[in-house]
Amino acid sequence: MEMPRPLDTLPKAHLHLHFTGSMRHETLIELAREQGLHLPDALEDDWPPRLRATDERGWFRFQRLYDIARSVLSRPEHVYRLLRETAEDEAAAGSRWLEIQVDPSGYAQRFGGLTSTLELVLDAAAGAAGHAGIGVAVIVAANRTRHPLDANTLARLAAQYVDRGVVGFGLSNDERRGEARDFERAFRIAKRAGLLSVPHGGELLGPRSVAQCVDDLRADRVGHGVRAAEDERLMERLADRQVCCEVCPTSNVGLGVAERAAEVPVRRLFDAGVPLALGADDPLLFGARLLPQYELARDVYGFRDAEIAELARQSVRSSAAPDSLRKELMKGIDDWLAAPPEPSAE
Repeated sequence: MEMPRPLDTLPKAHLHLHFTGSMRHETLIELAREQGLHLPDALEDDWPPRLRATDERGWFRFQRLYDIARSVLSRPEHVYRLLRETAEDEAAAGSRWLEIQVDPSGYAQRFGGLTSTLELVLDAAAGAAGHAGIGVAVIVAANRTRHPLDANTLARLAAQYVDRGVVGFGLSNDERRGEARDFERAFRIAKRAGLLSVPHGGELLGPRSVAQCVDDLRADRVGHGVRAAEDERLMERLADRQVCCEVCPTSNVGLGVAERAAEVPVRRLFDAGVPLALGADDPLLFGARLLPQYELARDVYGFRDAEIAELARQSVRSSAAPDSLRKELMKGIDDWLAAPPEPSAE
């Protein structure tokens, strides 16, 4: 009986992880205690919380828990710690390149404005990368529940740091609250500066939301994008243009986008030729990091090792990793696949 190859030694890129949501649960508890902050049961004893964002109240609750978690990051050293621990967790999962997404406006009041917040995050990311021996880049994300003018400001800011660690421009939060096309100008600014366009879409809304990201925001990747599976023509377009969907199965179940992991259309998208990058989204709220997403590919979606290797390749191809690192990772993926599966202990 052959054992499947270990997934933690497979080199991969992680392209869908939010800054606050990447915090370790024990770090949240520790920082809250240190500062005398009260955490709700959903973030302490009943963790991870059961969330259902498919109704408005559920999304509001998700956002409230997120804001509470964000409030424990009150000093620069907390930011350094969060990114250092996140990079360690990535390295342990075999993730060699991380693109972490942050909306600096969530912290601007605390850390002296948008620019100094972004500079703090970039400095912490560079330190974390050196510490863990992986690549860490930053995606600046606008919030679609705020005015598009705010997004323009963030796009201009991101553009200034294009050679200093910022690789993409995103759009997150409840897609039912803001049409993608309202943010077209911000994404034009970002694309002109050479940043990847990586908006969220096709999570709480259907295929049209994904199509808008592609047509109006010229998306290079779509955050989630799973609802594209409901439209054959759209899947063909994503495959033709090689627009990657950053699929986060545990998150989809956590937010009620799918009832069970088996219902997330990972296999359907993959078989249609849509490039995929598995992501963890917000491990702090969904209770699972990157590795369990790859375990789902194997155990629930029936991916064989050759297909799992292809998933890893797609994550690297869709990333902003420098060419030299890409080559190294691609070779590592080939080596992983070429190694014989380990014999089981029986």
